[in-house]
Amino acid sequence: MARLYLVRHGKAAAGWGADADPGLDEIGRNQAEQMAQGLVGLGPLPLIASPLRRTRETAAPLERLWSVTAGIEPRIAEIPAPAERLAERAEWLSTVMQQHWSALDTSLRAWRQALLETLAGYRADSVLVSHFIAINVAVGHALGDERVVCFRPENASCTVIETEGMAFRVIERGAEGASRVL
Repeated sequence: MARLYLVRHGKAAAGWGADADPGLDEIGRNQAEQMAQGLVGLGPLPLIASPLRRTRETAAPLERLWSVTAGIEPRIAEIPAPAERLAERAEWLSTVMQQHWSALDTSLRAWRQALLETLAGYRADSVLVSHFIAINVAVGHALGDERVVCFRPENASCTVIETEGMAFRVIERGAEGASRVL
């Protein structure tokens, strides 16, 4: 059994419809520092981030405090958007967020399954810095909730789940809020 600390990245400098890979803004950097101070006593634990800039920047304070380098795991990255134009990506995400996984195309269901299998593969307690939809995938799976969005994790919040194979259990949901997703 592994306990996974799923951290949503800090507030990005731009939304989904404005920049494909933004870093953190000043608020996001402060959120990342506060998150690190809240988790520092747990570690050092394995630290993993998605390859996107906002997750790597969110992981940076823990890297410094624990004197570790975060591993990069593409399978915990943001949900893959089929649209290349940023405005189309935002519209697409807005529609997807209102759906159930069973209503989405096979490529998105395969992404979800790969994410779940990746999380199930962790054997040691770990901190994973990821994204809104990815964290929803883990929580939804644990709760048997097929909605794409079953809760709204705030930026730099930490959701704790335990995994034993493909059995997930929510230990603690991260703080929820009306943070900007699009």
